[in-house]
Amino acid sequence: MNIEKDLIISVLKLTKEESVSQKLINKDAKIASQVAGKLLQKLQNDGLIYVKKDIIETDSLQRLKLTVRAINLGADLERVSCFLRWQEFEKVAALALTRNGYVVEKNLHFRHAGRRYEIDIIGFKRPIAICIDCKHWRHGLYPSVLKRIVKEQVERTSALTEVLPTLSIKIEYASWERVKFVPMVLSLVVGRFKFYDNVPIVPVLQLQDFLSQLPAYVDSLTHFTKQYSRQLSP
Repeated sequence: MNIEKDLIISVLKLTKEESVSQKLINKDAKIASQVAGKLLQKLQNDGLIYVKKDIIETDSLQRLKLTVRAINLGADLERVSCFLRWQEFEKVAALALTRNGYVVEKNLHFRHAGRRYEIDIIGFKRPIAICIDCKHWRHGLYPSVLKRIVKEQVERTSALTEVLPTLSIKIEYASWERVKFVPMVLSLVVGRFKFYDNVPIVPVLQLQDFLSQLPAYVDSLTHFTKQYSRQLSP
């Protein structure tokens, strides 16, 4: 039995909605208070939790890091990821994009050729528009599953390039003359594949590094280039 893994799971479960006392975490994890105290101090030293007067708090980035650590310690991915709110995963992704100079659009809905589409997150930084599909709940990305996920995200990205420009979608690209739309899948943890059909599969905690390198090799990735004959009004 890995007591650190059990403790992290209790922290994730009990801090999902609010801060919680160390006593409740000890009770839920079924760990002696002295042992739990040392482990919680270790997590605080690693920057994974806040401890103030025996009250435990976490923010979105800490909860993602705690989840990844628990999985690396042997926790079941589906069980642990259920303690994450969708907004936490999305918030960390948006923060990484913003820190790299991207303008962020979330949950973009549009129609094309009689179908409805949604793209979870789009980051705009001239001349790139990176279209992200968040898959934090998946229990592993096996080849057959990954093929479908990638295919669907490529279809969404292609459909978006076809429908633009349109007055019903007011987004950052509007003043650009050329845009490279890049489909991408964002996962919770490191999987077997970094790319599938030249579509990047990026663990959320590696997104910052991926974005910093993206401009240098964007042309080697699957992407759709949209050329405009004139500048559009913002």
